[in-house]
Amino acid sequence: MTQVERWLLPDGIEEILPPEAANIEFLRRQVLDLLGTWGYNLVIPPMAEYLESLLTGVGHDVDLLTFKITDQLSGRMMGLSADNTQQVARMDVHSMHQENSARYCYSSPVLHTRPASIHASRSPIQVGAELYGIKSVAADIEIVSLMLEMLQNLGIEDLTLDLGHVAIYHNLTLSMDLPEAIDRQLYQLVRDRSMPDLEQFIALHASDYPDMQLVADLNQYCGSRAALRKAYTAYGHLGQTITGHLDRLNKIADAIETRYPNVTLNFDLAELKDYNYHTGLVFSAFTPRFGHAVAKGGRYDATGTVFGSSRPATGFSSDLKVLAKLVEKTAETPAIFAPFKGEPGLHETVTQLRQEQRRVVQAMMANETPEQLHCNQMLVHQDGHWVVKDI
Repeated sequence: MTQVERWLLPDGIEEILPPEAANIEFLRRQVLDLLGTWGYNLVIPPMAEYLESLLTGVGHDVDLLTFKITDQLSGRMMGLSADNTQQVARMDVHSMHQENSARYCYSSPVLHTRPASIHASRSPIQVGAELYGIKSVAADIEIVSLMLEMLQNLGIEDLTLDLGHVAIYHNLTLSMDLPEAIDRQLYQLVRDRSMPDLEQFIALHASDYPDMQLVADLNQYCGSRAALRKAYTAYGHLGQTITGHLDRLNKIADAIETRYPNVTLNFDLAELKDYNYHTGLVFSAFTPRFGHAVAKGGRYDATGTVFGSSRPATGFSSDLKVLAKLVEKTAETPAIFAPFKGEPGLHETVTQLRQEQRRVVQAMMANETPEQLHCNQMLVHQDGHWVVKDI
C-alpha cells in the first residue's frame, strides 16, 4: 500500500471539516430545537444492535444496507444501524412502555453498505421525527406538516410534496393471492418503474392473474388532484378499502394546501418506498436544487409487532449532509486572537470573554499571528486594559 492509499477513504464515506462541520452542527441544533417545540422528545439510538432486533420486520432493503459484524463478547451477530426507525420502535415498546401517543426525534450517524441512491452518502447523518400510538389521519397530517415546517424553517423553498399510499398496491396484490416469488418480482418492477419489463411481466402472467393490469395502471395516476379523481373512477368498484385510502390522501392534501399554500402537491399512487416496511401513507419532499428527495417518510404500523406491540406509527427522516448543501451557510463565529504573553489581566479578560460565549484563540507561540489562527479580531492592551479590536 502506497502512502497516498493510506489516506484514501472508502467510496461514499466522507470526513467533515471546518467550517462545514460547524454548519452541520448548527443545522442539527436548529432542527432538534424545532422538533422539540412540537413536543418531540430526543432519543439516541445505539450504533449497533443484535440482528434479531435490528432487522426483524424491516424488509429486504434495510437488510442489504446493514453492515454485519460479530460481537466478540457473545459471538452473536450484530448490525451497524442503517436506519433508526426499527430501533425507535423497539425503544417505544420495550424501553418506554408507552400506551398512549408518544413523540420521538433523533439525529444520529448511520452507515450503509452501499449508497441508497446515486450520489448518496454511505454515512448519512439521519435526522427525523416519529409519532407513535395514533392511527388517525391527524397523525399523518402532523408529521407531514412538521417535515415541511422543518424544511421551510431552514430556508428551503420551492418545495414539491409527493403523496402516495402503499396500501392501495398491497390491497390489489392481496386480492390476487400471488405466489411469493411472483409477488416479489412484481413489487420490484413497480418500485423501479421499469415499464417495458413490467408490461412484459404482466403479459406473461395475464392468463393466470388478469387483475395484475390494475397494478400497472397505478402509474397512470400521478400528478395533480385530477389524477386522484381518475383513481376513484378506476378503483372505486373494488370496495371501500381502496376508496378509504384515497379519501385519506384527499384529507391530508386538503390540510397541507391550507397550511402550506406555497408547496406544490403531487400524487403518485405507484410510489413504493425504498424501505419496504411502510403500510400506508408515503411522502417525499423535493426541491429543484437537488436531484432526489430532501426528506421522506410514511406510515409503518407493523414495525413494533416483533417486539410485542403493533403500535400505529408515522414519521419522516432526512440527511443533515443533504440539508447542509441546500441551506445558506451560517456566518462564521468571529474569533478573537489573544497573544501568547501580555500585560497583567490577559488571562482574566480571556476568561470573561469566553464566559460571554465569545470565541477566543490564544497563541501557543510568540510568533503565531491572528491570520494563522483564522481570527478576525484581536485583544490589544490599551490604557491599562485589554480591549477587542477588529483586524
